[in-house]
Amino acid sequence: MGRPGQVYRPVSCMVFVAILCSFDPACAAAGVLGVCYGAVGDNLPSRADVVQLYQSNNIHAMRIYYPDPEALAALRGSAIGLILDVGGVDAVRGLAGSASAAADWVHANVQVYYPDVLIRYIAVGNEVPAGDAGLILPAMQNVRAALVSAGLAAAIKVSTAVRMDVITDSFPPSRGVFNPSVRGHMVPVARFLADTGAPLLANVYPYFAYSDNPRDIALGYATFQPGTAVRDDGNGLTYTNIFAAMVDAIHAALEKAGAPGVRIVVSESGWPSAGGFAATVDNARRYNQGLIDQAYRGTPKRPGALETYVFAMFNENQKPGDSTERNFGLFYPNKKPVYPITFPN
Repeated sequence: MGRPGQVYRPVSCMVFVAILCSFDPACAAAGVLGVCYGAVGDNLPSRADVVQLYQSNNIHAMRIYYPDPEALAALRGSAIGLILDVGGVDAVRGLAGSASAAADWVHANVQVYYPDVLIRYIAVGNEVPAGDAGLILPAMQNVRAALVSAGLAAAIKVSTAVRMDVITDSFPPSRGVFNPSVRGHMVPVARFLADTGAPLLANVYPYFAYSDNPRDIALGYATFQPGTAVRDDGNGLTYTNIFAAMVDAIHAALEKAGAPGVRIVVSESGWPSAGGFAATVDNARRYNQGLIDQAYRGTPKRPGALETYVFAMFNENQKPGDSTERNFGLFYPNKKPVYPITFPN
């Protein structure tokens, strides 16, 4: 995850996700309840126990951040939909530089498991730094070509996960546009997604927007509480929470990039329960409970279900960085919930 660079500045005036995917018959059959499964800890349950925890809590979708053979094996036959990340920048670089490497990667990490493992998206890069952004499109093209050769391109979509700082001028949301530092790379990526029917994966964190600018962003507006309404005169829409406004700023950027039909899948969103400014159990519970409700409603610009993955399943005690990074979990490593959460049926 990462801090969203420039975010719009509104003035005040469970647990995861949800979707019935009418665009994907396999997904529609299972539904989608998305929670990201990070494993940067030395005290976490076994992969098999994690899959069982997802199932027992009606969580029907997962994101993993590299091709973890133990996790993939545990997912066999589970009907849990999956976002499968290729790994870090080095993995993206290897896929960008060699079509044969991409074919080998797809064989080893997709064909060996699919359809026993319901892989829905392949994320080619997670918040790839601007200096390496030129790797994303060729890597995506090579991975998709390998899927085409394997006869899987219709079922499994290739995308990349971006953070909010790929967007600039995002207040009001209708002014959202890709940041000049990455626009030369993101516009072709957006058009690739449009051409292949894939969504853009976006990591959307109102927590960082709020903690960076609590003077201009009300806590309630950041945590789905009533009391704030911000009108966007550019599109005539009114926003009652920053999450929806951030997502619609990405929609606006996609439109300006010539890709208005590209869906957004929120591939990460969450709020820490400890470790830093405004990181409390109550705020985390309010945010994540509000997130699932918003996922069913969508956004003012795109009403309807918005596929969303909460970050994260567990507190991860070995994550580097600020203390908040180790406290985004819905569950403790002993599988007890950090706070009461309501999962839909």
